[in-house]
Amino acid sequence: MNTNRFALAGIDGYRRYLSPYKGFRCAHAAFFGGPSCSQAVRDIIEQRGLQDGWSEIQTRFAACRSAYAHLRGAPGRSAWLPGRSGVTTRGVCCCGPIPIPFRCG
Repeated sequence: MNTNRFALAGIDGYRRYLSPYKGFRCAHAAFFGGPSCSQAVRDIIEQRGLQDGWSEIQTRFAACRSAYAHLRGAPGRSAWLPGRSGVTTRGVCCCGPIPIPFRCG
């Protein structure tokens, strides 16, 4: 199995077996909307490959960490979620090797 297929299989396993238990949205998706980090990274790997897309993947995870910091530190955090005011968002940020739990709202 080549590196790209191994990485995609790992993402698929994460999405199938772990993501449902921690919440389906990462902080980036909760803050900005759009695809979760797992979907965005999966798309990058499919389009550019793991090696060629590595800097873009790192940039995405950095943006997710930043979104997590905004969500965690913002007063009235639910107001930061476009179209979701008053809704509680929970999950684990998929920013690198250590999952970071978050709860907003």
